[in-house]
Amino acid sequence: MIDLNSAIETLSYIGVGIVLLIVGTILFAVTTKISEKKLILEEGNVAEALKLGGKVLGLAIVIYAAAVNSISLADMVIWGSFGIVIQIIAFLVVEYILFPKVKLEKKVEEGNIAVALMLLIASIAVGLVVSGSLSYNPLLEYIS
Repeated sequence: MIDLNSAIETLSYIGVGIVLLIVGTILFAVTTKISEKKLILEEGNVAEALKLGGKVLGLAIVIYAAAVNSISLADMVIWGSFGIVIQIIAFLVVEYILFPKVKLEKKVEEGNIAVALMLLIASIAVGLVVSGSLSYNPLLEYIS
């Protein structure tokens, strides 16, 4: 039998996770100069969809780590928010360090699928690095 408290707690974590994912996606969209929505929905730009999908997946990986490593819902919100900000900053740094003189955003806007796939993979890679770094063990505070 399902415990009602556990079910409510699970639904709370799912709800917070989805809200964090939406907020993170919106924050990522703010960092771009183009309308991802227009390019994907109106123009059918597959490259843009791949790039955005990679960003969403990278964020989901970070939010997953925040949920798994949290000790409470508030803790998940704090670590999830922190992880989202770090994910966005890290992705932008990686993007500009890998190709400092290339306007990758313009390449994707033009439909360059190779660039979009590279950015999708970079988003996932950054998400894995950030999520692996979101390890917090409050019990260790009492040991030191």
